[in-house]
Parts: sequence; structure tokens; C-alpha cells
Amino acid sequence: MTAAPMLAEGAGHAAIDDCWNRIGVQGDGTCPQLRQHVHCNRCPVHGAAALALLDREAPPDYLAECTRHMAQAPKAGQSDVESAIVFRIGTEWLALPTQVLLEVAALPAIHSLPGRRGGIVQGVANVRGELLVCVLLGSMLGLVRATEAGHARQREALRRLVVIGLDGQRLGFAVDEMHGIARFDPGTLKEVPATIARATAPYSKAILAWHEHSVGLLDEQLLFYTLHRSLA
Repeated sequence: MTAAPMLAEGAGHAAIDDCWNRIGVQGDGTCPQLRQHVHCNRCPVHGAAALALLDREAPPDYLAECTRHMAQAPKAGQSDVESAIVFRIGTEWLALPTQVLLEVAALPAIHSLPGRRGGIVQGVANVRGELLVCVLLGSMLGLVRATEAGHARQREALRRLVVIGLDGQRLGFAVDEMHGIARFDPGTLKEVPATIARATAPYSKAILAWHEHSVGLLDEQLLFYTLHRSLA
């Protein structure tokens, strides 16, 4: 998605720093706030900039500039770019389409439910005042959480709660590390080899090359279907 044109300095207003286009998800992704907020539209800096734009008077040529901007044809290959959230459970790097991502938060206390021990339901957590069912995604995928000795506090500090939603269903699951959003050309995705031995293979719809990792891009429809049946 192309960022909207930025209002220039004028009429007594200072220009707004569109950091999301430089170091955010529309830029090179180096903003340190992305580790916490994952996407710029969840960052308070982005929100404050939006309010500042709404509060200021538009310059005389703003409407014409917007018209020119919306009339521009998309750049070659731009409309083909897709994105996914990349995270780690145990030693396995996985990805889900960003369309199902609702929130990434600090890992809260997860309270177990009577009679639901031993399954994939971990319990419920209070997220923004609402109770959210949390599942053991790693257990469902057959992954084992890393238990290497040392630096336990640092490892726990990296853990996050990922909240996903599809067709009105909302679920949460803990990850050992959240990278953030990765953009890719769908044409670069590789098929999941039939002979692959990875536990996540049945739930992966493609293999995403990310940095030096082969990341399993999970099938969100199959994932929610399986989780919904397990919760019933």
C-alpha cells in the first residue's frame, strides 16, 4: 500500500516527519519501535501524526495533489507484493499472512481452564479487558520449545502474545520471538516438498525464503479450521 502524500510545511504548521516511509514498514524497517508494535499503524507516533494532519488546514493545492496521487498507476510489481508476520516457536521460524493479525502484545498471565488440560488449549488471558482463548500452537504443530540453558531472562523477554482473527474468531498464542512483517513477491514462494520431514509441513501452504531461513508460511484457513475443531 502506497503512503498518502504528505502535507508540506505551510500555513504556520511544521512539516510532519513521515518516519513510517523512511524507517517503518513502508521504508527499510529499521525503526526500533517495530519490535514492540510490529506495524506502524499501531505506533503512537503514527497516530499522533494522523491527528496532526486532521487538525491542520489543508494547503490550497492539496486537493489537486491528492487527485494526481490517486491517478498514478502502481509501480511495476507493486500490486503483487504480499506480506506476512514472521515469528519463532522453539527453533522453528513460521509465518502467517498479515490479514489475520489483530495484535501483538506483551505476554500476559494465561490462566488454565478446568477440564481442558492436556489439549492444545492453554487457557484464557485478559487482553485489553477482554478474555481471550489462548492455544498452544507449537503443540498443535508438533514443535518443541527450545530449552537451551542460560540467558533465560533474555529469552523470556522476547516472548510475545500474538492475537489472530478470521471470520469473527479470535485466538491468541505465545511465540518465543517476534520478528515482525516480511514482504515478499508471491512468485518467489516455493512449494512445500512432499518429502519434507518438518512437523509444520501439513499446515504450510508454501516455503518463504527469509534472510537465511526457510520459513513455513502457514495456511490460515486450515489453521483456524483445526483450532476451531479442537476447541469444540
